[in-house]
Parts: sequence; C-alpha cells; structure tokens
Amino acid sequence: MSSTRSDIINKISKNFPNLLKKDIIRFVDIFVSEIIKALKNNERVELRDTIGTFETRIQKKRISLNPKTLEKVEVPEKKSIIYKCSKEWKNKINEKK
Repeated sequence: MSSTRSDIINKISKNFPNLLKKDIIRFVDIFVSEIIKALKNNERVELRDTIGTFETRIQKKRISLNPKTLEKVEVPEKKSIIYKCSKEWKNKINEKK
C-alpha cells in the first residue's frame, strides 16, 4: 500500500484534530516545496533521526539503445535525486511485530 499526499494530510488531521485542514495542506505544500527548492540549488536536505537525507547527483550523458528499434540514442546529462533512509526509520520498518 502506498501513501498519497491526500492520505498523509488526512492522517495528520486525524492525529491533530485541533488543526484546520487548510493549514495542514499549506504546511505539506510548503514542506515539499522547500525540499524541492533546496535540491534545485544543489543543496543537501538532512532530516536526521526522523526521515533521512535527500541530495542530487549528476548522471553523465551517455549513449543508450532504443529497445524497440535498436537505434542508438544520446541521453543528455541530468540530475537525479538520491534518498537515504535514517537509521531510526530503518529500525522501525524492520522491527518484528
């Protein structure tokens, strides 16, 4: 099962009934946009002991094959996002019930 943005907002509003839903939506949007802004500026985002770290790495340009036509295609250089889970989250995910 995966969680969507709306699932996360609903869970937060259930756990904190005194907060308005529009405020929770605004918080989630600001939180995600700040992470995106930092990654665009090649900054590392560290949410230690809670979530983990996000950083960008540059993938070099390369020659690839189109599997359908077997034609060589040049793939340009691009940034990719690397996520590393925190030890605390990893332990919570792997603990036995």
